Amino acid sequence: MTAPTTYGLSSEARNLHWLLTNLVEEVPGIQSVAVVSSDGLLLLSSDPGHTEEARQSRDSKRTGPRGSAADLATIVSGIGSLTVGAAKLMEFGGVKHTMVAMEEGSLFVMSISDGSLLGVHGSAECDMSVVAYHMALFVGRAGHVLTPELRSELRKNLEAESTGSDR
Repeated sequence: MTAPTTYGLSSEARNLHWLLTNLVEEVPGIQSVAVVSSDGLLLLSSDPGHTEEARQSRDSKRTGPRGSAADLATIVSGIGSLTVGAAKLMEFGGVKHTMVAMEEGSLFVMSISDGSLLGVHGSAECDMSVVAYHMALFVGRAGHVLTPELRSELRKNLEAESTGSDR
């Protein structure tokens, strides 16, 4: 994984990028990570090449779902919405985390704050307890700084990266 550009970002945004990079590098088997806003928009990703051109250029080297952060964000948002609806229907309170275990990997979704979600796509070799622990650390450190202003800054940064423009 190559680190996304953090030049010109606030210290809070740079810290979130660092936390995400640390999560990916510290936990063996993580394929991709996405932070998604409550409205389903990608805010932060371990996949610096989340643009269509980057996806097409590495078709043969896919690691995440369809090889893109946008696809992971869509899945995470959908799972988050479904589980929140289920929790409301069952009247059991808010959803803390969700895990989907598949034959060749796992998907973990954890609530961050006010509807934002952290999604992690891991290989079959991932230790689920280690992933959950490191996700909880990320959420604990990121939750209080993920303000509306910071979410807006992160969205603008992703848009600038995808168009290749400088802010």
